[in-house]
Amino acid sequence: MATGLTAPARAGYLDALARAAAGVRAANLPPSTLAAARDVVLDTLGAIVAGSRLPENGRLAQLAAARSGSRTATLIGHAARAEPMLAALANGTAGVALEVDEGNRWGGGHPAIHVLPAALAVAEERGASGAELIEAVVAGYEVTSRLGGATTTRPNVHSHGTWGTAGAAVAVARLSGHDAVGLRDVINLAVSMSPANTWTPCFEGATIRNLYPGRAGLQGILAVHLLGCGYTPVADAPADVYGTILGEAFDPEAAVAGLGHEPCRIEQNYFKFHACCLYNHPALDAVHALRGAERFTAEDVSRVEVASVPFVTRMADPDPPAMLAAKFSLPHAVAAAIVLGRSDVAAFSEPALRDPRVRALARRVAVAGDPGMSMRARDGAQAAVRVTLRDGRTLERTTAVVRGDAANPSGREALVAKFLGLAAEVLGGERAREVVTRVAGLESLEDVRELSALLRP
Repeated sequence: MATGLTAPARAGYLDALARAAAGVRAANLPPSTLAAARDVVLDTLGAIVAGSRLPENGRLAQLAAARSGSRTATLIGHAARAEPMLAALANGTAGVALEVDEGNRWGGGHPAIHVLPAALAVAEERGASGAELIEAVVAGYEVTSRLGGATTTRPNVHSHGTWGTAGAAVAVARLSGHDAVGLRDVINLAVSMSPANTWTPCFEGATIRNLYPGRAGLQGILAVHLLGCGYTPVADAPADVYGTILGEAFDPEAAVAGLGHEPCRIEQNYFKFHACCLYNHPALDAVHALRGAERFTAEDVSRVEVASVPFVTRMADPDPPAMLAAKFSLPHAVAAAIVLGRSDVAAFSEPALRDPRVRALARRVAVAGDPGMSMRARDGAQAAVRVTLRDGRTLERTTAVVRGDAANPSGREALVAKFLGLAAEVLGGERAREVVTRVAGLESLEDVRELSALLRP
């Protein structure tokens, strides 16, 4: 099956990754890859537009514009522009703030929010075509996901911002005309600048965590500039950084396994239909299914028990202190879904956090980890939910792959509806629908600025 990516050779995994990234051509990509790339771009833009409305993100955009000399890149959701590194910082930060950005179960965490802001900012500056932007995004996404999947991460290392730096750098290097040799060098340069980020801010609700992808985009662009300045990289930065500092091990063979023989990683992603950490999603799918089938209310519930992947035991705080922390609280997410009947952005807002019904039910949600469950399971259970009602009845539901995953797709209509729901309030309905139209024909755009001009209100 042709994927547009060259197969790995015996010359080394970095050579194989670099050649694969250099060989991506929009004209040779299968229709499924092009469709996936367009969907990922649209979804990521929606996340950025919506996140741009948070007050701290508005002030960061103002800072980016004020500190810029040449203002060639759009600050999405704002009237101002900035130089590309600062635009990538602001846009990447906004895009992760509401926890609605896509991700990849097979590695890389959330590749697109690291890759697209940097790629779009540089593509604007260079007047690149839509096809060139797609090539950059597909190449950067592939590298990010594969490096992440090859890393056995240390327990408290958060994947945001780590290998995303390399993916952003690859995308920008592609737009800048570098060949495979340059791409290998820029991967190593970027990896040596990988931020060391932890999960702690997520649980405490500290929004410094939202800077993780923004910093990755900034440093990805910087890595390409450093290459042009003559800075030299180590020979194997991923093994050096991910194998000894941010990870407990790094497997070069895993980084290229299936390269050229399986669909591109951008086709193996997931889209979020709950505005929170992915580890909540299997349980939320189960809760919504139970509510739809049984029609019970929060007042009917005596207790909720959730068993899911072992990581959820770190997400068991029933009284999260802030919006971000609520997105990493399984008890809050489940309680809000039952009380409010929703798990969108509003379910994690301040009114939901203060709702006494949500707070009371969250304290009756018990969370347990099951070592037999994994988010990387292809068809096994990822969560089991048991709801005990006050009348003595017990309702149970087990879910496997979450809705929105490539293995359980939601359909493009749902993605478009999600985008419009996130973007219309900021851009206006007509302009938001025009963005959908432009992204649908992205590979045909002569200049990406035809799209980016629509991303300002």
